[in-house]
Amino acid sequence: MSEKVIVRQNNRFETEFLAIDPHHPDADEFQSIAHLHALTPYGMLLASLGACSAIVLHTYAQNHAVDLQSVELRLAYDRVFQEDCETCTEIDQYEEQIDKEIELVGDISPADRQKLLRIAHQCPIHKMLMNGIKIESRLVPTS
Repeated sequence: MSEKVIVRQNNRFETEFLAIDPHHPDADEFQSIAHLHALTPYGMLLASLGACSAIVLHTYAQNHAVDLQSVELRLAYDRVFQEDCETCTEIDQYEEQIDKEIELVGDISPADRQKLLRIAHQCPIHKMLMNGIKIESRLVPTS
């Protein structure tokens, strides 16, 4: 299973979400998403990560006089099978992986580009995914 989402955001924080229609996974053309409910849960997670990263990048750039005009994040979720299991008949274990490509548009020095890459990792969603988060669920008592 593979999911792909593109998040574009300009320096006015106007955000556009694009995705491949989850009902047609063989398609290779991204379409603008008017309603995020059109995404699968994996697509929503990617959109959240991309939007959060874009906001953090633009906020940092504006507060540190970095000429970041826009950012495009290309995100993909996939399950990656272990190398030693490529020829296995039974697959019991795989790793989930998100790939995030960041395109920065503006007059940005190489040093600022590297700094922005590090800043993108400060997004709270990125941190939760990297470090894990405990979730406790309970039912609300009926009245």
